[in-house]
Amino acid sequence: MSRKPPTGDDDELLARLGSLTAQARERAEFQRSQVELAIALQRGMLPRDMPSAPGFDVAVQYAPACYGLNVGGDWYDAFKLPDDCIGLSIGDVQGHNIEAAAFMGQVRVGLRALASVTSDPGELLARTNDLILSIGTDLFATCTFMRLDPATGVMESARAGHIPCVWATADGKSGITEDEGGPPLGIEAGMQYPVTRHRLTTGGVFVLLTDGVVEGPSMTVDEGLDQVVRLAGIAAVAGLSAGSLAAAVIRGAERVGHEDDAAVLVVGHGAPTVRP
Repeated sequence: MSRKPPTGDDDELLARLGSLTAQARERAEFQRSQVELAIALQRGMLPRDMPSAPGFDVAVQYAPACYGLNVGGDWYDAFKLPDDCIGLSIGDVQGHNIEAAAFMGQVRVGLRALASVTSDPGELLARTNDLILSIGTDLFATCTFMRLDPATGVMESARAGHIPCVWATADGKSGITEDEGGPPLGIEAGMQYPVTRHRLTTGGVFVLLTDGVVEGPSMTVDEGLDQVVRLAGIAAVAGLSAGSLAAAVIRGAERVGHEDDAAVLVVGHGAPTVRP
């Protein structure tokens, strides 16, 4: 069978298909480069080392989003304060792109800087809220900040629109913190953030996390929190390290196909009997 020679219309069609293919490839390459840049920016802005204190164990875990450009908004932080206490923060910036990653870095650094001039978590969040508003961005962030006194085990906590923390004690009791909290940072000026006091007893753990850990296509936030509560209770009874519990929480999030970033910060009190 002889082939029909291409016509001028055929040549034009092939040229158009080639042009569309090249454009699609360029868009795909651009999107990939944007994802890689956002991931690199986020990782560069997150701390690599956690502070240490006698009798306390601090560990973090982070998992990037499973799909598309969902990267850039979550952060965790832990650092020594001027009074020898430890500051712990975790949060989530609105959006999933390079702008969100850059803004996340601004919020985290702002929290650190302001924590050096105020020891009250509620005042710290209020000042950070005003700082964000002064920047003039349309983005906002949810956040939990805790101040841990290693000498007493007392944890003072303030929450800005963020999901609650999870706690567990060595005797197997576990639950969700019921802090009153305030609105997200960057929404409105002059907001107040109530402070709640907790005590981290020997063998106990506190789990700070972002919503990517507890929410996914097959899991509601309440179901996800219940899962973390169970894991924390088991870990506390078994004497697992903070690192083991943080890794278990992240694995639980990955099994349900989390679509958002997922960050976990665990602080434990007392030498663990089992290490990873």
